Amino acid sequence: MKCVKVLKKDAQKTKLALIKAKVFAENYSIPKDTAHIYFPVTKKISGFTLVGKVCKKMVQKPKISVHSFDHIGDIVIVAENATKKDAKQLLNGNNIKVVLRKKGIHSGEFRTQKLEWVAGEKRKETVYRENGVEMKLNVETCYFSPRLGTERMRIAQLVKKGEKILVLFSGVGPYPLVLAKHSKASFIIAVEKNPNAHRYALENCRKFPQIILYNMDAKQFHYPEKFDRILMPLPHSAEEFLDVAVKLLKEKGMIHFYSFAREEEIPDKVLSLIRTKVAKFKVIRFVKCGQSAPGKYRVCVDFIPQ
Repeated sequence: MKCVKVLKKDAQKTKLALIKAKVFAENYSIPKDTAHIYFPVTKKISGFTLVGKVCKKMVQKPKISVHSFDHIGDIVIVAENATKKDAKQLLNGNNIKVVLRKKGIHSGEFRTQKLEWVAGEKRKETVYRENGVEMKLNVETCYFSPRLGTERMRIAQLVKKGEKILVLFSGVGPYPLVLAKHSKASFIIAVEKNPNAHRYALENCRKFPQIILYNMDAKQFHYPEKFDRILMPLPHSAEEFLDVAVKLLKEKGMIHFYSFAREEEIPDKVLSLIRTKVAKFKVIRFVKCGQSAPGKYRVCVDFIPQ
């Protein structure tokens, strides 16, 4: 069977690209070796290395589409309306040991989500691998999006040697970890209020001395130095913290501001949110970081206050 050959560190973003191109073969096993993963595809696709591999047909075809669940480590989280029978079939998939089902939407101060166990091992903790780093987390007590791997790498590639970086709402440490692994930043300060996420971040980031973690409200954060770059990956209400970010930013420093917006609202809605706290600024770029719902996108605005 035709397969796309990809390094393991690039697996998540490649899988998402194949799904988007509608060539990912959903119901086959995914071979792998020491360094590579082989994603089965339904037809040839340019821009990727294609090889032939033996891919076993899954015993039963799940009625749950690959578009309707998140795969974090060896845990799959299915939609609230997924049946238990269909969800159990996902255990036939590659590296899936736990199936959980959503119970309501993300809510509360820490934007967490109630999840119920459906099948597999009875746990909600896993290890997620992305861009050469590992993160342990509890998928119910910590907010985490596996769909931002490409975006996190994009930011890392923008960082210049010696930059001082602040990550607000840092969670279990995905942005700090990717930046520490793939950039030459002098140090990375990470601020997270959720004590559960902070506890995991302490464990996840212990190998990177350039990461300094704070468990506190971002509105109360102060630091004796100013930063070259500030990340604000809190798409529901990041504008409430923009005054804090601007005070901590060096002259000509850059802010990466995240929000959700529908296609027709881009860029006006996001710019209006920034203007609530920043009177004058220069937009460097807009980036769509994936869909959060049909027709609704997570958007990042890279901008420099003037």
